[in-house]
Amino acid sequence: MQELKLIGLKSHDCHILMQQLLPIAIHVILPKNVRHTITRLCSLFYSLYCKVIDQLKLDELEDEIVVILCELEMFSPPSFFDIMVHLVVHLVREVRLCASVYLRWMYLVERYIKFLKGYAKNIIVQKLQ
Repeated sequence: MQELKLIGLKSHDCHILMQQLLPIAIHVILPKNVRHTITRLCSLFYSLYCKVIDQLKLDELEDEIVVILCELEMFSPPSFFDIMVHLVVHLVREVRLCASVYLRWMYLVERYIKFLKGYAKNIIVQKLQ
């Protein structure tokens, strides 16, 4: 806590931070226009990652992503915009082609790999003793 860093987060933790906790955390800190844009981005991610997605709403989401990124460009320095920020534009098309993101999450795989790593550490420690 002294360095104010978040260490050891899995992708599920980052999703929860982005979709649910970030809008609450920035509510008092940032100016209204910046706060509104970031909150719209978080709600957009939330609507893309739902279990059930309305196919008719995808066109609206695609247009909204472009507007949100343009607003972010007005508030953020140019160094903020790298290729990773640009990839947000392609998320709606990915949902159209590959179905819901919910069906392709890697959370369970990450948890199982962590479980297997625990066994690997135990075997190595036992061999060293």
